[in-house]
Amino acid sequence: MPKMKSNRGAAKRFSRGASGKFKHRQSHRSHILTKKSSKRKRQLRSVIAIHDHDQKAIARMLPYS
Repeated sequence: MPKMKSNRGAAKRFSRGASGKFKHRQSHRSHILTKKSSKRKRQLRSVIAIHDHDQKAIARMLPYS
């Protein structure tokens, strides 16, 4: 049986955390930062966990992670 391919878009966006759940970086943090407040930019720094309902779908896109 050949190896399964990972969804490359998902591989760039999601990674598996130590607890086994997937996590991702938040959006709106890459450009046009001058009009965003310091508080907003600081809160966007964090990496957040994917919701439990979406874990199965992401696991299907990333079979070897």
